[in-house]
Amino acid sequence: MAKKVLLFLSEGFEAYEASVFTDVFGWSREVSINPVDLVTTGFQSTIKCYWNLIITPELPFDQVDINDFDALAIPGGAEEAGFFQDAYDERFLDLIREFDKQGKPIAAICVAAMPIAKSGILKDRKATTWDLNNGVRRKQLSDFGANVQDKDLVIDRNIITSTGPATSLSVAFKLLEMLTDIEHVNEIKRNMRFKLD
Repeated sequence: MAKKVLLFLSEGFEAYEASVFTDVFGWSREVSINPVDLVTTGFQSTIKCYWNLIITPELPFDQVDINDFDALAIPGGAEEAGFFQDAYDERFLDLIREFDKQGKPIAAICVAAMPIAKSGILKDRKATTWDLNNGVRRKQLSDFGANVQDKDLVIDRNIITSTGPATSLSVAFKLLEMLTDIEHVNEIKRNMRFKLD
């Protein structure tokens, strides 16, 4: 049975940060002998991203069964577009805690590290987040108990965090590697026409 990733979309999410997951895992389904599926979810029947793209999630949030999924992916977004209203919802924080309790990978881009930290699971663990605007988000991450690292991408056991859109593909490929192996990742990269070392 194929492994499966749950992609949680908050109102005001960053479209590019979501699309790297849909593309990388889409290519995984297309060209892999061990495909990894991806399913989108969110609280609303339609979700408006930061740059106004409208998305219809495949699975209503109240129908999510964590036992059906092997990993959780979370794109960041903009506070002024309503991102944290969904991202800080206690229903989502509970889902994050359950993924971590089961040791399943959680991949976050940019400020998507914030709900992970707010859930309490980053206490005394290494993480990073958006580093501009005088480091406000990093201070908040620290206030939630995370050990903030000045790095573009940080992995602490099952959790991946990163600083912003430029790190998005790296996060998606790292999540794919956690679920499969580096040979699988390189095959996907080759088909997507990345130059391999």
